[in-house]
Amino acid sequence: MRANSVGWLLLTPTLPILFVFGVIPFLYVLVIGFMNWNSFAANPDMQFAWAENFRRLVFDDQFLYSLWLTLKFAFFAVLSEIVLGYFLAQLFMKDFPGKGFFRTIHTLPLVIAPIAVGATWRLLTVPGLGPLPYYLNRWLGYEFNISRYIDQAFFTTVVMDVWHWTPLVTLTLLAALSSLPKEPFEQAQIDGANRFQIFWHITLPLLKPAILATVFIRMMDALRTVDEVWMLTGGGPGAATRYIGLHIWRVVFPKTDYGYGSAMSLITLYLTIVMCWMLYAGLVARRDLKRAE
Repeated sequence: MRANSVGWLLLTPTLPILFVFGVIPFLYVLVIGFMNWNSFAANPDMQFAWAENFRRLVFDDQFLYSLWLTLKFAFFAVLSEIVLGYFLAQLFMKDFPGKGFFRTIHTLPLVIAPIAVGATWRLLTVPGLGPLPYYLNRWLGYEFNISRYIDQAFFTTVVMDVWHWTPLVTLTLLAALSSLPKEPFEQAQIDGANRFQIFWHITLPLLKPAILATVFIRMMDALRTVDEVWMLTGGGPGAATRYIGLHIWRVVFPKTDYGYGSAMSLITLYLTIVMCWMLYAGLVARRDLKRAE
């Protein structure tokens, strides 16, 4: 009981900040989501619209397409970062020449602002100026133009996100690997288990909490990506990379449809919470099933 009191006491200074910058804006967006409000329309006043904005979402092809693109982007980006981050974490667990220098270089993308990352990748990929289109065409005869080809634009945004955020996954899994007990691995080697068996039955179950937390963080970030993609492709070509964050931005700012944009934001938040909860519930249910067996 005393520990709980101390914990709440330590959290007390942050609670007003959380309320002002978190709870109040959320309640404001929640209210606006049930309104028709366009400040530049003939009638700029707020009008209560019940659930009309949410009904429009069901029949909005552009919103549904942006949502599908965002889910596909998040799937490829997060999966690639988890796999690549795990192998890099395993690499950093070993000693090799230049390990400290390589770790420093590997971590540098984390300190770069997302908008700067998008601008840098734009310079790397613009035809006639960037090195990627030039060398791909010169060495492989491959025409690389993200402003013309849909698939190239999509996978370039995935690669950019992987380049930017894989170091975070690597550091998280590296800390988890460093804290694993040595006894289960030594016992498995004595029993004659191979590397895959050790990974599947020992390493992966022990790493599940760290992997779950990392997936939660990266999934939420990937579903709300805006600035990097905006600087790289602007949502194009066409709507090929107009992820849900960019689509909401286009509705709220150029079109000034605040009520509909708020409704899209709330649905996106709800879907993000549901996806994370389903992932967590699935992993916990599987762990409880194994304990019952």
